[in-house]
Formats: sequence, C-alpha cells, structure tokens
Amino acid sequence: MTADNDPCCADFPASVLRPAELEAFSRGGGASTIPLVNRARGASVFLNGQTLFEGGAGIPLHTHNCPESVVILEGDAIVEIDGDEHELTTFDTTYVAAGVPHRFRNASDTAPMRILWTYASVDATRTLVDTGVTTRVDAEHTRTST
Repeated sequence: MTADNDPCCADFPASVLRPAELEAFSRGGGASTIPLVNRARGASVFLNGQTLFEGGAGIPLHTHNCPESVVILEGDAIVEIDGDEHELTTFDTTYVAAGVPHRFRNASDTAPMRILWTYASVDATRTLVDTGVTTRVDAEHTRTST
C-alpha cells in the first residue's frame, strides 16, 4: 500500500523540510521551536519538529496527552522523566508515555543543544505541572518568532 492509498496519509504530500529555512518560534527561557511535520502541512497522524536550547536553557516540567519521543541532535542534555534525571548526548533517544511528567534542559551553560521531537498525535497537548495549564502543541507555533 502506498501513502496515496492510505487514508491517514493521503492529504500529506511528500515533502523536504529544511529547518534552517523555516521559522523558529520562541518558547521562552532560551528555547525556540521549529515545527516540521504538522497539521498545517497536511499531517493527520503525528507531529514533529526541533527545539533549540541556548546554553543553560530548559523547559518546565510538563505532560502530554499522547506518547512523545525525543532524539538529541546536538549537544548534551539532562532529561527528567517522572522524577528521575538522565544525562543524554547526541543521538540518545527518549520515549515518554502520555501523562508522564518530564522536561529537558541543556547540560551546558554555553554550547547549544538541539532535539527532534515526535508526538503520536496531531492533537498533542502540553500541560504544565506547576500551573495545570494545557495548550495544544501546535498552538505554540504561532508565538512571536525568534
């Protein structure tokens, strides 16, 4: 079966996405995100993109409504998953089930760190543990660009 015959992928054209040519959106705290495969491009099954962390940057503890996998593309990271911290380096990969609290931070105070993230749903949400505020992941891609 080809993608043209598969109803989950029929509306998503073959694409080459070049992160260096796409708009980055600030997530605050020294992190910016470049959306790649998403609903705006016709995806109906999953979302992915990259997040770049400046030296010392991190994101708050949060959960998602679907599984997430992250690959470290550049630099060194610290990931906290359900209260346990792990040191990660280039090409290390995480899998976090829906509802599990986690966060990433750059292990370096000076060198950048970059991740590739994939959510198992185009309707992925992020809920901040501290506040309980839930937003759609793709809604974060409309903030002020960096």
